[in-house]
Amino acid sequence: MHILIIHQAFASLNEPGGTRHHEFARLLTGLGHKVTVVASPVSYITGSHTSQTNSETDGVTILRAAVYDAHHKSFVHRILAFFSFMFSSFWIGLGVDNVDLVWGTSPPIFQGVTAWALARIKGAKFLFEVRDLWPQFAIAVGVLTNPVLIFLSEWLERFLYRRADQVMVNSPGFLHSVTSRGARRVELIPNGADPSMFDPADSGELFRKANCLDNKFIALYAGAHGMSNDLNVILDAARLLANIKDLQIVFLGDGKEKNALITRAKEMQLSNVTFLPSLPKAEMAFALAGADVCIAILKPLDEYKTTYPNKVFDYMAAGRPIVLAIDGVIREVVEAAGCGVFAAPGNAEEIAAAIQKLATNAEQKRAMGLRGRGYLEENFSRAVIGEKLVHLLEQIISDPKVY
Repeated sequence: MHILIIHQAFASLNEPGGTRHHEFARLLTGLGHKVTVVASPVSYITGSHTSQTNSETDGVTILRAAVYDAHHKSFVHRILAFFSFMFSSFWIGLGVDNVDLVWGTSPPIFQGVTAWALARIKGAKFLFEVRDLWPQFAIAVGVLTNPVLIFLSEWLERFLYRRADQVMVNSPGFLHSVTSRGARRVELIPNGADPSMFDPADSGELFRKANCLDNKFIALYAGAHGMSNDLNVILDAARLLANIKDLQIVFLGDGKEKNALITRAKEMQLSNVTFLPSLPKAEMAFALAGADVCIAILKPLDEYKTTYPNKVFDYMAAGRPIVLAIDGVIREVVEAAGCGVFAAPGNAEEIAAAIQKLATNAEQKRAMGLRGRGYLEENFSRAVIGEKLVHLLEQIISDPKVY
């Protein structure tokens, strides 16, 4: 089968960002299927240009569509970037022949329109993947406030759900929302990680030396530095931990809030905080090996109780214990695995206490990390999830009905 993926934020393993789709695409090409991706030449994480040319990586054909290059500036600029990709990806997608299935992924939801239109023009099946509940999340964090835009966004969401041959979600927390909004066929293909990319036994000495972190207890946050990530709370926790010798909070990643976080950390005179740039996914094992504990955090909103953040599964694959400041379905995973300590989202005191607890108990820390690794291998490895994905895609294509 030939699968066409429309994904503005697509990232290969040699680029920063989530690589769920590249890992799945590699799996599919390894099984003899053909995968073509239409992606942006601008990194969604850093805002820098990743590639201006088409390429082939691990048997996956990647076509780059021109975009308005300013999505980190403001909400208006971001919308313009989304719309520019919606049209340019459609034009490029028209030139891709013999497609059996078009896979659109949201957010941004607008590329779902491109995927739907291309599927209908080509007589292919339309798979609509929901990675975040948009526009609910945008409304919850206050990014989307205009009543007209909210109405149109919710209409578009329902339009795509109802016209998809299959809706796919990456978290069980999304199932009720998408079905209540008109999705007829919904399947869970959860986030996960490839355990073969990580070595829990790695001491992380190279990462520590490279970043002047020798002899430190490192609490690492790795991921986007955006509005939803609530990283100011980690700075508040760092201030509470400032008197603990050799304990360092490390922020690894990028995003539009990063400069403001660096400025605030300087104003707070936090010598126990380090900021590092984004790394490609292929180098994340190097970074996570250097961590003693890893932090996952989102704003304390009910909407975020539905998420399965990618970083949590990477932390588990690396065999590192987790300080989890996210409630809901991902808390259920961490507690079932016994691989972390929960702290109430938005509560700097609880986050600081959780970090301190793990810093003073090396045996507990190690045991938690290994339990997380084992649980991931059994339940959330890319191989396990990938088998389910391949079966789903084959099922969609073989179904004669098109909605």
